[in-house]
Amino acid sequence: MAPSSSAKQLIAVAGAAFLLATAVAFLLAAESGRPQPVHLRLYMHDVMRGPGTTAIHLIHGVGPPHDVEPGAYFGDTAAIDDVVTEEPNASARAVGPAQGTYMLASQHEEVLAVAVTVVLTAGPYSGSTFSMAGRVRVYDDKAEAAVVGGTGRLRRPAGYLTWRMVELVVSEGYVMVELDVHMSVPPVSAAGGNWWSSLLRSIN
Repeated sequence: MAPSSSAKQLIAVAGAAFLLATAVAFLLAAESGRPQPVHLRLYMHDVMRGPGTTAIHLIHGVGPPHDVEPGAYFGDTAAIDDVVTEEPNASARAVGPAQGTYMLASQHEEVLAVAVTVVLTAGPYSGSTFSMAGRVRVYDDKAEAAVVGGTGRLRRPAGYLTWRMVELVVSEGYVMVELDVHMSVPPVSAAGGNWWSSLLRSIN
């Protein structure tokens, strides 16, 4: 038996009401949601030689000799898979790797062009990543780079980090770098990104 016209109208009204409630919930969330601040202080451990090597040269000695850095050449490029810790100690608890590349980008200064992603495997943002890119003056007290992307709970970040070399052991090819990260992420990302649950909570 075909539904009556009044039943059809009731179904149409109920559907429209649901769509309206959904739209209102999302509009309210957009109006009230504020970016969530995220602050991380991490330490990256770069080892250029020995059994625990985490960085290797991809390009070395192709460009002209560097004006300031002995044994280095303009355009030298390294790939890294560095251990990242929460404390300034190589034996501290690891919270993930830092993976990417850096290149000696100036002929006259100790400047690196950096493109690195930190993969967090422990702590409150475990399973998330953030990516940095920029021009880093190696010996500056606090060089800045941009946070240009992220995944998981750190999706769509906006922010920056300071890059500071805190330890250098030339004989071991070891460098420890402090990453002081300041960024904000949309509230849905910070909450885990489950938009359907958020929608149901908003409607209820």
